[in-house]
Amino acid sequence: MNLQIAGKVALVTGASQGIGRAVAAGLAAEGVRVVLCARNEGPLSKAVEAIRLAGGEAFAVPGDVGSARGVSDLLATTTRYYGAAGILVVNAGGPPPGPAATMSDEAWAKAFELTLMSAVRLSRATLPAMQAAGWGRIINITSLSVRQPVKNLALSNALRAAVTGFAKTLSTEVAAQGITVNNVAPGYTATERLNELFKDPATKQAMVDAVPAKRLGTPEEVAAAVVFLASQQAAYLTGQTILVDGGVVGSLL
Repeated sequence: MNLQIAGKVALVTGASQGIGRAVAAGLAAEGVRVVLCARNEGPLSKAVEAIRLAGGEAFAVPGDVGSARGVSDLLATTTRYYGAAGILVVNAGGPPPGPAATMSDEAWAKAFELTLMSAVRLSRATLPAMQAAGWGRIINITSLSVRQPVKNLALSNALRAAVTGFAKTLSTEVAAQGITVNNVAPGYTATERLNELFKDPATKQAMVDAVPAKRLGTPEEVAAAVVFLASQQAAYLTGQTILVDGGVVGSLL
């Protein structure tokens, strides 16, 4: 299938490892010029090097999208190197675990900036160029928790749900301008984040047992959904949350 996105410019945050890195590689494989952003410069440089070795075009912008200044700097650098991004993939690092009743105001405020406001600011900053071009793709990486809250992940459960509401609202505002806004919600995926959250082998096995597919997902499987949503073939698909969870979530909608 020709996805018809070769030559487009994509901006992918949280791209130094895991799902973000797989998304960047998947887009680059389709001929997209990819800007990778993350806070850790070492792993980020390695991700860019891997894309280039595979024949793709990419460069790294170390930075923190959890602040307005960080977003502004990232957009300026992207435009200077490749021009305006027509594809935005917001993959913010997950907030720390913990129960709702004991999370401090500081923890809520920090998670609000990183998880919700990064999506708001990045979308707002990239939209004018997309509107001028009459084409754009905004894709947020959220979590199955937006459909089925995960125990002990109060910050993630609440704020990723907020991202979902923001994306749905924005999608209706820009749909007539050739811009789609969607979310991809991974389930239990074999990433560094999952290893940090669930260190006990018995807990991990119980997690796998709860998945109808009887295995963890891979970052590349999540990336495949993102790449399709970025394509011309997905032009009529907007305002949706696509679960990539091996069948874990049991709801019909």
